[in-house]
Amino acid sequence: MWNAYAQAHPEAVAASPEYTVDHFGDSKRLADELLSLVIGGRKRATADLVAEFLARGDELPRIGSHWVACDSEGMPRVVIRSTGLRVGPFTSADAAFAADEGEDDGTLASWQHEHRRYFTRVSAASGRQWSEDDEIIFERFAVTWPPEHAD
Repeated sequence: MWNAYAQAHPEAVAASPEYTVDHFGDSKRLADELLSLVIGGRKRATADLVAEFLARGDELPRIGSHWVACDSEGMPRVVIRSTGLRVGPFTSADAAFAADEGEDDGTLASWQHEHRRYFTRVSAASGRQWSEDDEIIFERFAVTWPPEHAD
């Protein structure tokens, strides 16, 4: 998938040649659910703990960086390109970001409820205790490949 994207969009790859290959969420069910929202066009943002990037040894994303998003079986499905990034605490999420994440009912209250659960769960799995003061990467993105799913 990356090679096809690189051939079709050499300028984007030249500007930001690094990419990661990963899936959304922390379970097969969540990976497929969130990917479905991306492919359907509803989800154009995501949030993750800075500590999770560091624990995995991953670099933090930057504007223009790419991500090959896979389904729960590890099959590449779309190429995503970061269009906006911000680091802040949990309380800095706003209604516009929650709507762009496109999960649940799209409200800030729903975003807060579900992300409290998620951040607590992934932190515990890494042996940490999550706090609303922990740094979160708020990322907006565009789907750039394949053409039938691209924005």
